[in-house]
Amino acid sequence: MLQPGCGAALSSVCLQECPPNAEDFREMQCAAFNDRPLLTGSSFKWTTFHGGSNPCELSCLALGHNFYYNFGRVLDGTSCDKEPGGVCVNGRCLVSPGCDSILGSKQQEDACMVCGGQNSTCMHHKSVYQSSGPFGYNEVAMIPAGATHIRVTDNSRNYLALQNGRSQFVINGDWKISIPGEYNVAGTKLLYRRSADTWESFEVPGPTREDLHLMVLATDRNPDIEYEYWLPPDQYALHHGRKSPLRQAHHTANYLPWDEPFTTATTTTRAPPITTRPHWFKGRTERKRQYCRKDFVFRAKVVGKLYRGEETRYDVQVIHTYRNSFRLEHREFIWAPNLCDCPHLEVGRQYILMVRRHINYEHTLNRILLEEDTVPYRYLAFGVTHYPPGDVMTQ
Repeated sequence: MLQPGCGAALSSVCLQECPPNAEDFREMQCAAFNDRPLLTGSSFKWTTFHGGSNPCELSCLALGHNFYYNFGRVLDGTSCDKEPGGVCVNGRCLVSPGCDSILGSKQQEDACMVCGGQNSTCMHHKSVYQSSGPFGYNEVAMIPAGATHIRVTDNSRNYLALQNGRSQFVINGDWKISIPGEYNVAGTKLLYRRSADTWESFEVPGPTREDLHLMVLATDRNPDIEYEYWLPPDQYALHHGRKSPLRQAHHTANYLPWDEPFTTATTTTRAPPITTRPHWFKGRTERKRQYCRKDFVFRAKVVGKLYRGEETRYDVQVIHTYRNSFRLEHREFIWAPNLCDCPHLEVGRQYILMVRRHINYEHTLNRILLEEDTVPYRYLAFGVTHYPPGDVMTQ
């Protein structure tokens, strides 16, 4: 609708979004004449009548009666059906304004949400997911915060699902299939569509305010999920500049603990996980041992934290590396095989971490593991708490 006080210029308009669940604008105009006497002295209650000859005239149907009345022009900004997305101004149905608020300009936002842009201020990412994961929920991809024009389609017998940044399902969660329609997510809207056959899709205009997690509820062996979105260049470089083999979606059903089995003459068992911190852990000798036997030692900032199944996943930004046996990217996932915050990392803080690379026996997982016997060292601008890496190496 037009914002009051914007004037009656035909070249440009001022637009104002209606609040959620607001009354229909035309219906509100009809209701304004409720119980007002007509020339005959009779009064009625009114509702919208859509069969009038001029869509920019206020035709209202008397409730409980079979006649309608024309109250003159509708207010400027009322939608009209003569033109797709058209609005009424001074009693005329005009082409809807472009994104520059100029009537008939036909200017549209590009994929980067820039009015009249040419997609030059953001970068496009498109991929296809065809992995056959285990029955149940599997993560397809993490869609970073700031994404625009997200489109996802599926042509299999599986079901698309989506989680917000707090691991709460938006659609098709908890083994319940959502009805097609509009849903709120990450400060924007999601439009979910599903046909009678196997086709389904959803679109999110964005920009999103938090990371989203694209999931699939696997009921069929042949997923065929296409997804695409746009990101600002800095975000694109952060997430897609070079893909880390360690930063990957996690399927809980594939997880096996990292610890090595030890074998006797007759049985094979696993060492029990360490649940309490050894009294000698903070000693210099143990710090040296931890430093030398871990695959990675680096300083990182924790930017996100999610609980996945029986594990905790930390999203970290690698700031400086002191030791790495394998290549690290500047953004990685770190997994802790518990839900008890052991060890405890706070989002927004920096730590010096000594962690291990974990590859399971089927070679379906390749990731960074934060073991329960690890003590992270809090990093401050003027130094670290406990001991810096240099001290770890001294005698």
